[in-house]
Parts: sequence; structure tokens; C-alpha cells
Amino acid sequence: MQEPLRNLSLLVDFECAARWCSFKLAAHELHKTPAAVSQNIKQLEQQLGFALFARHARHLSMTEKGTEFASTVSQLLRDLHIKVAALREDSANDSLRISCTHSFAMKWLVPRLHRYTQLHPDIDIRIDSNDAVVDPGQGLCDIAIRHQLFVDGDDASLLWREQLLLAYSPAMLSDKDRRARQEPDLKRLLRYPLLYEGTPENWIRLLQSHDLLKLPHKLPHKQSHDFAQNYSHAGLLVQAAVAAQGVALLPVAIACEDIQQGRLHTLPTAQLSSRYCYRIVTASSRAVKVDHFVNWLHDEMTQMQNYLQH
Repeated sequence: MQEPLRNLSLLVDFECAARWCSFKLAAHELHKTPAAVSQNIKQLEQQLGFALFARHARHLSMTEKGTEFASTVSQLLRDLHIKVAALREDSANDSLRISCTHSFAMKWLVPRLHRYTQLHPDIDIRIDSNDAVVDPGQGLCDIAIRHQLFVDGDDASLLWREQLLLAYSPAMLSDKDRRARQEPDLKRLLRYPLLYEGTPENWIRLLQSHDLLKLPHKLPHKQSHDFAQNYSHAGLLVQAAVAAQGVALLPVAIACEDIQQGRLHTLPTAQLSSRYCYRIVTASSRAVKVDHFVNWLHDEMTQMQNYLQH
């Protein structure tokens, strides 16, 4: 049976060395010598019973177990830092910690946050944009806005049932389409590159709903639909559409700001219900400041919906 870890400070050195894949750069960040970092890593490997790094003549590489262990240690240290910060604040009334996805923070929350700070200038908002699930019940944040599959009938924590809109940048249109008196229709827009997140599933659903799955055979030169580019996050997908890379089916919450600013045009006849939604999660006992922010979130979502309906 292996001995337990007796010096947890070794994990700090390991996390830093794994991030840089370099003892020298880790030493620079930690204000230690490379020899000290190397010695600490060797000591940790002895305690663990397996190698974390493969030492080569001119560089380091991580072992398979080292890579897996680094992921766990990094998450543990991150949670520890968040917890320490929360305890230092000691539930102060002047701060509010929000956890949400990168896309939601960048494209929805941050552009609207100035309106909340005007109402509550004494509250210090701290946003942790992370796709990992953070539990407010463990004190890691005050409010978690989660993006997850929608389930009918579960409305208690529902913030927004996501909708998808077909959108494109006016700069993407050809000269012929720009000269036309009307905005291009769905069939004409399908001639452009089709952008998507993850898989083209939503495009297939839209084409099926409009009975257009056989449309490629009717296009000039018998071209098929050009499912051109795949993006890992909705925020990246929206930015690609704004940059005139193609036509996209965009989640309303993430694209609304660019639609309002005229950077994106939409086709009202091409809409689709998303399989996803946003939900609000808080600790079972929550402060008044949390209730105020939750109410503000709902008000902002209502204003967004009213804008889109008009």
C-alpha cells in the first residue's frame, strides 16, 4: 500500500510545471530554482509511485498518468482558490460571484451588466466564465447560470428556453443579393457556407421542417449544402457569422446583442426551438442581493424577448 501524500505543497509545484511543461519556467513563476522544482517533482513521484514526466535531453514531456493527474490537481487547486477567496470575503454584502459559460458571459451577460451596476452601484460583480459545473451549495459561487438540456415541466429554475434564429452578416452577401430590393430568402441563403456548432443537426432539422432536404439537387451545378465550419462554442459561432464567414443558426441569447446592433440580419421565417435552456442555481439559503440579481436576470430576458417579438 502506497504511503499517503505528506507534503501537499508539492502539488503546487507539479501543477505549475505541468502547465508550462518546464521546470525552468515553473521555477520562474514560483520564485524558486529549477533544481528545487525538479527535486520536488521527484519527491512527489516517489510518493505517488509513478512517473509524472519523461525527462529528455533538451525537454520534458508528460506521461499519460501525469497528464491525467495534472487535470485533477489543476481543478482541485482552482476550487481551493475560489473557496479561500469566498471565506476571505466572509459573505460580504458588496460582492456577488456569478458562474456561467464563456459564451453566455461574453455575448449576453457582460454587454448588459452596466444596467445592473447602475441599479446597484455598491455591488461588486465577479464573473467566473467556465463550462465546468460549479455548485453554489459548496460556496464556490453565489449564482450559477447553467446551460443544459431542456426538460418539459421543470420551470422552477428556468431562466430562458433557447431559440435558434437564422442569421448572417450583410457584408457576406454577394453583389447580386445586395442589389436586390428584398432580403434574401431561405433558398438563396442556403447557397452560402453554413456554419454550425458541434454537428449540423440543427441545420438538418430546419431543412426538414421546410421540406428542403432535397434542395441541393436543384442548386446550380448540383452543389450540395456547404456545411463549411464547425465551432466548439456558441460565442465563436456568432463571431464567425458577424465576420461574414457564412450563415448560421444562432442561439438567440448569444446573438441578440449583435442583432440589435445591426451586425447580424435574421430571417424571421427560419426559426427553430433549441434542445437547450438556461437555468439558475443558487444555494438553498440565499442573500437578498442574490434575489435582486435573479430578478434582474429575468427582467433582462423579458426585455430581450419583447425586442425580438417586435
